[in-house]
Amino acid sequence: MTSIGVKRATAWFLAVAMAFLNLVVPGSQVMAADHAEATLVAADPGADLGDSFIFLDPNDNSKVVLALTVAGFIVPGEQLNLGFFPSEVVYRFEIENTGDATADRFIDVQFSEQTSRTAPQTASVYLNGIRPRLAPNFTAPTTVATVAPNPNPFNVTTVNGVSFFAGMTDDPFFFDIPAFSRFVSSVLGGTPDPSQFNRSRDTFAGYNVHVVAIELPVAALQGSGGNIIGLNAVTLRSRNTHIQNTGDRLSAGNLVQVDRAGIPAVSTALIPFPRKNEFNSATTAEDAAGRFAGSIVGTLTALGTNQTNIGILASVAVVNGDILRLNTATPNMSLGFGERITTPGYTGFPNGRRPGDDTVDTLLYFITNQALTMGDNVNSNEVPLTAQFPFLGRPHQPLPNSAIDPTQN
Repeated sequence: MTSIGVKRATAWFLAVAMAFLNLVVPGSQVMAADHAEATLVAADPGADLGDSFIFLDPNDNSKVVLALTVAGFIVPGEQLNLGFFPSEVVYRFEIENTGDATADRFIDVQFSEQTSRTAPQTASVYLNGIRPRLAPNFTAPTTVATVAPNPNPFNVTTVNGVSFFAGMTDDPFFFDIPAFSRFVSSVLGGTPDPSQFNRSRDTFAGYNVHVVAIELPVAALQGSGGNIIGLNAVTLRSRNTHIQNTGDRLSAGNLVQVDRAGIPAVSTALIPFPRKNEFNSATTAEDAAGRFAGSIVGTLTALGTNQTNIGILASVAVVNGDILRLNTATPNMSLGFGERITTPGYTGFPNGRRPGDDTVDTLLYFITNQALTMGDNVNSNEVPLTAQFPFLGRPHQPLPNSAIDPTQN
């Protein structure tokens, strides 16, 4: 990339960060979906968030799509055993629409018990958060997983202009985890080796994930922050759960946060391992108060990121919390497939996040002080994204013989 191109890309990123977030201090986080990044969530896959997404429907910009992924790395042959949402977990979309670091409203989703491998669960959708003794705004069936050669069609429920989907899809995240780990080791060893990314293999290829997605009118989510809408996805459980000798579970007490997902891989890459469980249970307001800033800056400094680029990355995830923010006044006509931050007319991450956005390449670019322009050489999802809500790829199904294998580990 020419020096002029680098300057333009940097100016673009800074303009996005400043216009969308009004942030200007050090500390950020980036780098891979948050699958099993900490011990507590690794032991609780039904509450283990991978990614969150917020973007304008490319077919109708008056609508905004919110999505979260959970319980990743599901191999196709285990879809019947693992194709359910635990009924004890609350899946929450925290919406920030006033320009600070605190959620202003919740959209909560909770599922009925799975009673059959071939029957859907029922999702209860609370557009204003769960409240005791109040009925959900609507209920919707999940899409049932199958080990048949072809997956079941996505089951989308639409009620009063709100569309909902819950079920298994291909994992939309694409990233070479081993290459990144080897690259980091080379940096810490004093001899940075970007050739580690020549593998060009997608660690997430061939695996499925659970998705909860909802599409609403933009106007329904806007607040005093105007066109800017922020998203933080969280999972919650009751504080106390007792397992009876009958196998039944009794849950009681306030809801406590198990995991969260805002900016891609904040916990995975930059939070030191001893603090990952702490980070997952913390709030975006605590991010903004600087609770993890020192640890984040320390990790970036160890990776050789200079102060200029630390400041750029920090502006996205710390001062106003680890929250994905979308400017709904910026038109969007695609899902991000094949685009880069330097693509003319680019409207994706860090302006929200579309399922096709190559977030890893964007983040690597700034972590390496804008030196690594080719990213990790994994440039798109291995499964085509669908053109309609929920805009995700169909799940992988068990394959007919061992000669065909889409995994790329």
